Amino acid sequence: MALVGAAILGGFILLKRTDRITPTTALYGVFVGIAITALGAVLFEGLSPDPTYTASSMPFPRAWYQPLALLSGLGIMVASFVIGWLRWPSRPRYTFLGILMGLWISYPYLLPELARDTHPLGYAIVLGTPILIGYVIWKDAGGVIRAVMRDPVARRFGIGVGVVLAFFFVTVTGYLSFFPEEGFPEEVTVVVLPAIYQLVSWPTLEIAIPHLPFVHIPFFLALSPGQVIVVGMLSALIGLNAALIARHWRVEERAGMTEGTAGSAAIVGTCTCGCCGPLVAKIAVLAAGPSIAAPLYWVFVDSASPLSAVFIVGSLLLFTGSLLYSVQTARQPEQSAAIIPAD
Repeated sequence: MALVGAAILGGFILLKRTDRITPTTALYGVFVGIAITALGAVLFEGLSPDPTYTASSMPFPRAWYQPLALLSGLGIMVASFVIGWLRWPSRPRYTFLGILMGLWISYPYLLPELARDTHPLGYAIVLGTPILIGYVIWKDAGGVIRAVMRDPVARRFGIGVGVVLAFFFVTVTGYLSFFPEEGFPEEVTVVVLPAIYQLVSWPTLEIAIPHLPFVHIPFFLALSPGQVIVVGMLSALIGLNAALIARHWRVEERAGMTEGTAGSAAIVGTCTCGCCGPLVAKIAVLAAGPSIAAPLYWVFVDSASPLSAVFIVGSLLLFTGSLLYSVQTARQPEQSAAIIPAD
């Protein structure tokens, strides 16, 4: 199913590029391809057996985590300060965003282990990230995004892509499941438990229903503020990039590097924040065997690994940067006059 969805997606893009179909028709076809691909990946991850990996298969010991986290986090903060000072001296918000992302990576090793799961600094980092990203986008791309969202087709495409990827993220991480699992409750269960998700502990609402009415399949849902924030940021940024691509197509302009950047960002985003560790590992088992899959699994899934934080930070910066780059490209004077008033 995932391969069929990818073929549909690629086929409609090819038909649009060869002017066989209108951009609007291509957008609807691309969305269908994305939805089928995501559903196929979710079914593959949920129905295939879970391989078991031991600690001996880790690519490197956990003792490396602290220096890796501190060096990468500090490096991002220093690079953000230097690049912001030299390239965007009139936009200190870029520097502040980079420093905040560096703190996100290094935070788990800045405080004692017993205090970091509930420290106010951790909550401030997670809660402050969507606020700062939203301010940057509103300041530098708000007018263009509002104009793009007035196009009903672009708006529906962006919202649809964001919703599909949000469903994909929460499903492959196990926060939403429709598959029977060993030890699943035999009666409807609703509990609130503390759970660590992205730096700190959050109250997590868990709902387990053994059999949904009419379809007779199990249902499990876990929701926490941290999960909503992270998945919401990723999905919203990808959806905005998708809406901008849709608007470019709608005005019959080639997106060029803008389209390629945003499209690549959406692909990279589906493999971020530990979401696809099990999925990638299972595919690697089929392709190269368990000896290759085990290190990939640990890199993606181990919550203590700084590489997991690097993936989510890189994705947030990539999506935000792609969006701002797309907007600035649309405003360049060498663009066709048709796209400037529209976008």
